[in-house]
Order: sequence, then C-alpha cells, then structure tokens
Amino acid sequence: MPLNIPGLLISSLKQDIRRLDFAALQKAGYRGAVFDKDNCLTRPDRDTVVPEIEEAWLECQKVFGMGNVLIVSNSAGTWMDPGGIQCESVAANARVPVLRHKALKPAYSCITAIRDYFSSLRVPIHDEELIIVGDRIFTDVVMANRMRDSNRSPRLSEYEDGGAVGKEKDAARNGPRGPLAVWTTDVWEKDATIMRWSEKKLVNAVRRWTRDKEPELDTTRFVKQLIQPQPARTGTIGMMAGLLGRLRG
Repeated sequence: MPLNIPGLLISSLKQDIRRLDFAALQKAGYRGAVFDKDNCLTRPDRDTVVPEIEEAWLECQKVFGMGNVLIVSNSAGTWMDPGGIQCESVAANARVPVLRHKALKPAYSCITAIRDYFSSLRVPIHDEELIIVGDRIFTDVVMANRMRDSNRSPRLSEYEDGGAVGKEKDAARNGPRGPLAVWTTDVWEKDATIMRWSEKKLVNAVRRWTRDKEPELDTTRFVKQLIQPQPARTGTIGMMAGLLGRLRG
C-alpha cells in the first residue's frame, strides 16, 4: 500500500511526550529517537521547546544521549529555511541536532538522510533501534512504517573466521521491532483540524482491518500512567484548608 500504514507498529499517546517511559524503551533495545518539531516539541513557528515538556525532554536526552536524539522537521532544516537559520536556532534551544534535508517527510530521500546520520555515529544505530515521535500520521508515522517495511529482510553482516569471510544474520533481528512510531495526539496549537480528523479515522479503520492479520505490538509498558489533576476541594473542609493556608503564610 502506498501509504505504508497497514500493520501499524504504533503507540498512541493521548497526551504528549511526558507519558513516554524512555528508560523502558531503552531497556527494550531502543537506542535512538527521531522527533518532529511543530506541535510535538514546540509550538508551530517557534524555536523553543514548550516549558510543559522540558523535564521529559531532558530525560530523553539523558537516557539516549544527546547525539542519539535527532529532530527532523518539515520546516526547520528544509528548503523552507533559507540559510538554515531556523535549523541552527532550534538546535541551540533544544540542545540536539536538527537534520538538514532537501525532501520533506515521509520521502525516501529524507529516510536516507536519517539513516546516514545515525550510521555516522561512533556507535551506529540501526532502523529497528529507533523510535519516531510525531503528531502527524501522513508524515511521521508513515515514514516510520516505510523504514520498517524496507528493512524487513534480515540484514547480513560479515565476519572473519580462520581467515575466511563469512556472513551471518544480524543479531538485531531478535531485538526490538522498529522503528517504533509514537503518535502524540495532543497538540500545542490547533491546526489542520480536518486533516487530523481524517488521519484518526484512517488509523481506526486500518486497525480494524488488520486486527486479525497482524497482531499489534504491546506498547503499554512504554507509556507512563496518566496523572490525573487533583480536583479542587470544596465545602467546609476546603474552606478550612484555605484558612489554615492563609494563617501559615
């Protein structure tokens, strides 16, 4: 299928990256992360990480290592960013590299640029060791599934044995299934409302269609429990607590 959506390997967050358990992801074998920018880490057309997720963003960098976290945007670092000014600004504010790429997500040439980056690291990271986090199905999730589909056959690695060069299947095939697409459903500013509604409907339809054909990966262990805000106290107890607070202040 051209959209590369069937059999989604996806974790849907009903909030944002604060609910991701990065330590659990690393324990499962994921070593690197690709993040979208607009409405995932920043507000649209802004260069700074929204304060609400700053703590989670720092945790991500600490767990994976800053060099293993990459921002891939369809604005910063593209032909829409003359001179790479926004690319440099986002990288400085987010404290991680921003990919410079000519084609927009989910183009295969963009995928190639991502692979080139992670393969250039001192300890290279393979596709199946990545999580790809974003708020759009037709860019971030489709790109992750394209990477997974093009990487389904076991990779062969060369080794030397008694002077003879042989080949063996990469041990990573028994590691994490990936790239793991993480779809953040909350946004910082509303945009493309009709498109987002269409994306959700498509995902629901695909999940119903593939439910019996290809089991979804259980990703619940990668999601932190939702912290419900404490309800405001009312009545006599609430009034007494308020008076005591004023007296202590």
